[in-house]
Amino acid sequence: MNLRNCARCGKMFNYIGGPVICEPCKKAAEEDFQKVKEYIANNPHASLKQISDDNEVSTKQLQQWIREERLMFAEGSPIKLECENCGAPILTGRFCAKCKASMANNLATSFAKPKPAPQPVKKDEKAGMRFLDT
Repeated sequence: MNLRNCARCGKMFNYIGGPVICEPCKKAAEEDFQKVKEYIANNPHASLKQISDDNEVSTKQLQQWIREERLMFAEGSPIKLECENCGAPILTGRFCAKCKASMANNLATSFAKPKPAPQPVKKDEKAGMRFLDT
């Protein structure tokens, strides 16, 4: 049994995997997420601070949901996100579509096994049967 303290409430729980938070806190976090998602849909021009204050959710938690691509903002939103690689404007996540595709391509080519070069066949000049002297 792997016991840990919940990062959110501090209570001990049986840790199985994933984020180090207990089941009741996971449910509460999901409820907070749904509330924030609905708030953003109804208030597309709200700032990150305003969303945080009105929903009693930390800006750190909001930023995590954005990086995980769980939250997405409209084009006219005052929240401006930039691709961490090239600086292009994005609506959610950490990278723009172009950089994601480039990284996926680089990853795929780095794991691709190189094809072995064909070995030239050597022809023996003295082909035929050979006998051993006894």
